[in-house]
Amino acid sequence: MSEPLKIGVLISGSGTNLQAILDAVAEGWLPVQVVQVVSSRPDAYGIQRAEAAGVPVLVMDRARYADPLAADAEIAAALQAAGAEYVVMAGYMRKCTPALLNAFPDKVINLHPALLPSFVGAHAIQDAFDAGVKVTGVTVHFANEDYDKGPIIAQRPVVVRSSDTLEDVEERIHQTEHVLYPEVLLALAQGKVTLGEDRKVYVSE
Repeated sequence: MSEPLKIGVLISGSGTNLQAILDAVAEGWLPVQVVQVVSSRPDAYGIQRAEAAGVPVLVMDRARYADPLAADAEIAAALQAAGAEYVVMAGYMRKCTPALLNAFPDKVINLHPALLPSFVGAHAIQDAFDAGVKVTGVTVHFANEDYDKGPIIAQRPVVVRSSDTLEDVEERIHQTEHVLYPEVLLALAQGKVTLGEDRKVYVSE
């Protein structure tokens, strides 16, 4: 058996995607070890999820982000000390600076609740719903300094029905996230994801 892929997970809120990853690991099909969780907020419920799973947590707060580069340097140091190979943003509401991105070059991934390049930014589900699209979805991509513009690893569509409320769409988006993110991590752990010199992602079968 090869060693599991060691990841650090960055959260800001309830941590449902963190829980989906932890559940997939516990079920035995995802060869990943969450070695460190970082929360941008001390009141995030995801902290309790991490602690329940025995994962160490670095808790940040608004004051520590006053200097974003120093904050990300602290986060990067904690992740490196924990042995993280990839950094996984899961509902993390802070933009990563070069202090973190350069510490993990092409090893920081993000989950976005829309089909990029459409509906970038923090209100993607609302924006897609307001635009009246018939299909939205979820994107997993490599993070870089351009917000929501890194190379795309995987996408999955979510149909918007005429009877849907915003809450209905949000629920299906989150359900899709909880499936797609562990699947992408599995592909990473199996060495099936390659970022080419053309900055496009190639996923082997």
